[in-house]
Amino acid sequence: MDTKQQASNYDKIAEHWNGSNFNRHNGIEQHKRAINFSNGNGKAIDIGCGSSGRIIELLLVNGFEVEGLDYSEEMLKLAELRHPDLTFHHADICEWQPPHKYDFISAWDSIWHVPLEAQSAVLDKLLNSLSAGGIIIFTSGAVDSPGEGSNPFLGQELYHAAIGIPSILELLNTNNCICRHLENDDWPNKHLYVVAQKSR
Repeated sequence: MDTKQQASNYDKIAEHWNGSNFNRHNGIEQHKRAINFSNGNGKAIDIGCGSSGRIIELLLVNGFEVEGLDYSEEMLKLAELRHPDLTFHHADICEWQPPHKYDFISAWDSIWHVPLEAQSAVLDKLLNSLSAGGIIIFTSGAVDSPGEGSNPFLGQELYHAAIGIPSILELLNTNNCICRHLENDDWPNKHLYVVAQKSR
């Protein structure tokens, strides 16, 4: 599944993350852990920000100047209604070029939708977009080897892929980033989150 089709599928279910049935605590404690490693200010971006605004709100409360990025037009429309004064980028993360360095990058449950063959390049780009001492938090599959697949969600087929934990750690090392936390936080489901920091 290409990224444009994935965005189109998300357009059709964008309201889910904006509604009362969505758990707005999802990922928040993990982000609080990541923020504890940061300076608590500077430029931040929520990659695949979606429509809930919950991560953006947490970053704002903690003193960051926040931007959002998503490829789904409907997701962004709802995000902009929540935070009309913020900068949002409507872009495919595979093609998007960061306009500056960031002190905090969140890619929660987002870049695992990137095609497997492009995931390493996308993660490499995000790691290169961190300022010295900057923090990134992102999710992937808690697997050892690369793999991909898709599953239905709310009537839409959603693609997922993962490059594997060894490849993630190798990319962190190559980009002078230190792994501060790595956890399969939803065992027995294979949901991995990583917190890393750019060396000063």
